[in-house]
Amino acid sequence: MSRGYIIPDREDMERSVCLAGKYGCAFEYNDFFKPEVLDNPKKQEEIINFYAKYRSDFSEDTMHGAFLDVTIHSSDPLIRDASILRLRQSMDIASRMGLKGVVFHTGRLGGFRASNYLRLWHDTNRRFFSELAEEYPKQQIYMENMFDEAPDVLAGLAEAMGEVKNFGVCLDYAHAALTDCPQQEWVQTLAPYIRHIHVNDNNLKNDLHQPIGQGKIEWKDFSRLVNEYGIKASVLVEVSGCAGQEESLEYMEHHKIYPFHGERRRD
Repeated sequence: MSRGYIIPDREDMERSVCLAGKYGCAFEYNDFFKPEVLDNPKKQEEIINFYAKYRSDFSEDTMHGAFLDVTIHSSDPLIRDASILRLRQSMDIASRMGLKGVVFHTGRLGGFRASNYLRLWHDTNRRFFSELAEEYPKQQIYMENMFDEAPDVLAGLAEAMGEVKNFGVCLDYAHAALTDCPQQEWVQTLAPYIRHIHVNDNNLKNDLHQPIGQGKIEWKDFSRLVNEYGIKASVLVEVSGCAGQEESLEYMEHHKIYPFHGERRRD
């Protein structure tokens, strides 16, 4: 069974730990992409030490890396250098914690498909993330679709980086649901490269991060597509707060939605 993930709630950690244990989930940390944390090593240590009270081993956990305004393909050297710094800071934290992987965004301007821009994005990301993956061989690097309008550009990068063993795609199914591109095309195109998945619900118009089952996404279709294309990937229920996470997990288990479609994994 592929593993589920939840975002731990530092304000309600006992419940987060119980919920993770009940459903066999690991944690994906959302504490370290904020500039005020990335610029404060003392704060980083405080957060890591807090989680260490509840986790003796972080090796199955992941984290969301820096993504706000991160544009490593920028033609402005100041923006480019700042973006590279943030990504490296993210990987340093993941390495210190011994995490399994880090999620980054494509950083693309959604819908902007000028050939020169796409070529610059592809070449820059291929070069940089190939180097980053080599520098941090113990961490997986997952690149997530954000406001990308279709899967072809991300798939092209993933194909070009096929020999980089610790690089893959994080399919955000809820983001894909907001596009005009059919969900089947997203899954089919990215299937060979998907190693991690983010799920939450929405009204097919806005990125609401609702609990699974509260919005309009067809989750039976999601589960069918994942199985049809033979995807074996971990799945983060990207919903904040234990109440919404538990509602989502119960819905997914009851309706046999991937990866909660079989016997529960217990640690």
